[in-house]
Amino acid sequence: MGDVMDDFKTFPPALVVVTLSGTALELTPIRLGELPRLLAVVRPLAEEITSDPDWMALLGQHGEAMLDLLAITARRERAWVNDLPLDDAVQLAAAVFEVNADFFVGRVVPGIQRSAEKLAPLLHRLGTSPSPA
Repeated sequence: MGDVMDDFKTFPPALVVVTLSGTALELTPIRLGELPRLLAVVRPLAEEITSDPDWMALLGQHGEAMLDLLAITARRERAWVNDLPLDDAVQLAAAVFEVNADFFVGRVVPGIQRSAEKLAPLLHRLGTSPSPA
C-alpha cells in the first residue's frame, strides 16, 4: 500500500515554466495519450538518457528524434521546435527532462534495457543459426 501512496504524492503534476525567445512555456509531465509516440521517438536514444544527459551530444547524434521528443513533450508543432535557437532548444530539453525525469530515468530506460535483455538471446540465435537454403 505504501507504493501506491508514494505515487499519489507526485500529484498534482509538477509544472516547470521555461521562457524561450520571450515566450513562457508551461511544461507538465507527459500524458498517457502521448506515450505511444513518445516511446517510439525515445527508443533510439534511451541508452544515452542518464540522470544528467548531454543535450548537445543528443541533439547532434539523434537530431530528428530529439526534435520530435521536444515537440511532443512541449506540446508544440515540430515547425515551432525547428525554429528555436540552439540554446533555447537545449534549455527546453533540460526543462522537459526536469519535469519528466521520473518517467525517463525510472521507467523508459529500465524498460528498454529489460526488452533488450529479453531479445538478446533470440537475436543471438537468429544471428548464428544457419539460414535456410
